[in-house]
Amino acid sequence: MSGQGAPGAPFNFRLAFLLAMAMFVLVVDTSLMNVSISAVVRDLDTTVSGVQGAIALEALVSAAFILIGGKTGDLIGRKLAYILGLLGYAVGAIAMTLAQNLGAVILFWAVIGGIGASLLLPAMQSLIHGNFEGDHQKRVYALVGASAAIAAAVGPLLGGFITTFLSWRVGFLLEAVIIAVVLAGIGLVKDVPYHGDRSIDLVGAALSIIGMGGVVTGILVWQEGGGYVGVIIGLGVMALGALVWWLRRRKARGKPTLLDPDLFKSKMFRTGASGQLLQQVALGGTMIVLPIYLQMVFEYNALQAGLSIAPLSISMFVIALLAGRGLKRRPASVILWGFVLVVAGLAILVPIVPIADSGWWLTIPLIISGCGLGLLVSQLNNYTLSPISDERVSEAAGVNSAAGSFGLSFGLAFAGAIMLATLAFTFTAMADASTVLSSEQQQQVSTVLEEDAEIMSNTGLEELLADETPEVQAEVLAINTDSRNIALQVALLVPILAGVLGILNGFRMRRLPDPKASGASEGMMLG
Repeated sequence: MSGQGAPGAPFNFRLAFLLAMAMFVLVVDTSLMNVSISAVVRDLDTTVSGVQGAIALEALVSAAFILIGGKTGDLIGRKLAYILGLLGYAVGAIAMTLAQNLGAVILFWAVIGGIGASLLLPAMQSLIHGNFEGDHQKRVYALVGASAAIAAAVGPLLGGFITTFLSWRVGFLLEAVIIAVVLAGIGLVKDVPYHGDRSIDLVGAALSIIGMGGVVTGILVWQEGGGYVGVIIGLGVMALGALVWWLRRRKARGKPTLLDPDLFKSKMFRTGASGQLLQQVALGGTMIVLPIYLQMVFEYNALQAGLSIAPLSISMFVIALLAGRGLKRRPASVILWGFVLVVAGLAILVPIVPIADSGWWLTIPLIISGCGLGLLVSQLNNYTLSPISDERVSEAAGVNSAAGSFGLSFGLAFAGAIMLATLAFTFTAMADASTVLSSEQQQQVSTVLEEDAEIMSNTGLEELLADETPEVQAEVLAINTDSRNIALQVALLVPILAGVLGILNGFRMRRLPDPKASGASEGMMLG
């Protein structure tokens, strides 16, 4: 092959930089939404739960379609899949600049943008392999990985600054501009043909979508007060079970499968993918709870929220960089300590919630959790993929990415749903126990919360209570303050529980031999 990296061939920095720009947009996109929740809610006249649901749905769509996205790239060409993925993201970004209601956000940003991500990530992996060789390939992986890490670190700050001083719409418009620049250089990309089996496991694809989609969609329906929640989640669980049976059956008959079930025969791959999922549940739960807490309780603007969250993202970036270069401990031990630090930092946050009066109270706990996440980021991908042969590493990376994306969507949805359910329960209980509110007012509170439990700032609540007596206003505001604190404390238990399960999984890792890195797994930092 005569790709970039052949002896004497110059390094194509422009192509490498464009690939890094594409990855930057992918990572910074969700950060922009997280810190802009209150502005989006206000501008679209929608609810916090609705925006949070859209964020979770985008991660879910990416997870549900990423395995299919990889196969699609095999069939239509990796370059075309890369272009379609970028166009999907561009459609979502442009729609966000023009959106007038939540429906547009869900359709164009969450669904079309999520499908774009599912096409883009696997295609990018293949194109890097096909367009660069040897040391040049490693340099590109390093550049793209650094771009993702920088986007994760500065995303909250960048998104907060743009939203506060310009508009969240401008942030998404800039995303579209970056994508246009990347597409302008598409001529530099050489397509990478696929010579393997072109058969499609349609049943496996459908079961994976129904399985992951059913679980997270059921949680989102519960959050919005819809019916048949148990049926939807049960359907998702049954579909996941059927997927396992179907893959084993197809494999035994020698037929092509959506993914090779033999991948899971490796204990290191199983524990590594489980760790990836749990890490993303913890990250997703934390990154949806904290922005809501900061914007709705402290009434922070997007920049203040971004600055308050920055200790988590920046410490994660710094520690991942340092640990990835010079740490000599066993990878399993590093992963174990990563989960320990994640749990420790979040556990410290729980008692701080009711007494904190500014984002400064969160700094030390977030640095502790960020250091833990940095340790996990530095080790988990390589640990998971190291036992996999070079021929199968792309497929394994797709499974690993799907596990991470599903974990992220589950954490976003479940933590948000738990927060709103707890808010409704505690607000109703406190209102019923109040000696200030009349029985009619107590019933009104219950009726409203049954229809739509919503995190609301005290300023917004004061406007709704303008016609009530000062005593009733003070009582409802006090109930709102206490209920929100309890709801957020309970919601933090979701990422904490994921971290505890990660610790138990880490002990399992320590009983296994250390991984021996394969050549292909060294560059896998796109998961």
